[in-house]
Amino acid sequence: MKLQHRIALMGVAAAAVAGFVYSQIYIHEKNRREIKEVAAELANTWKHQLNLTEHQTDLLEDSIIEYTIKKNEIINSSLSIGNQIAKLKAIQRNEHKALQKFMNDDQFENYIFLNKQITKKS
Repeated sequence: MKLQHRIALMGVAAAAVAGFVYSQIYIHEKNRREIKEVAAELANTWKHQLNLTEHQTDLLEDSIIEYTIKKNEIINSSLSIGNQIAKLKAIQRNEHKALQKFMNDDQFENYIFLNKQITKKS
């Protein structure tokens, strides 16, 4: 193969890879924006339900984003349903530990109670 053909082929391959990387970054950024918007709404709702401070609300919003991304990765994985459930339970335990670090006992207990009520209605 001539040098010109090799260079052209490498150029096409590089353009394809660059296009793929750009599209993945764009899609990821769009999904992240959507998650941030929903997390802000949820955190604001919990702020009023639990009487959270601004700092607690910011920490809760960050926690919602972090754990939503982790949960989505598991849900979208190729793991069996049983493994997905086990991993989601482990993540929920970790999430609760994180929430307990910045919520007082009454706020956390109320959070758990209200979450169970929401789950029962669904």
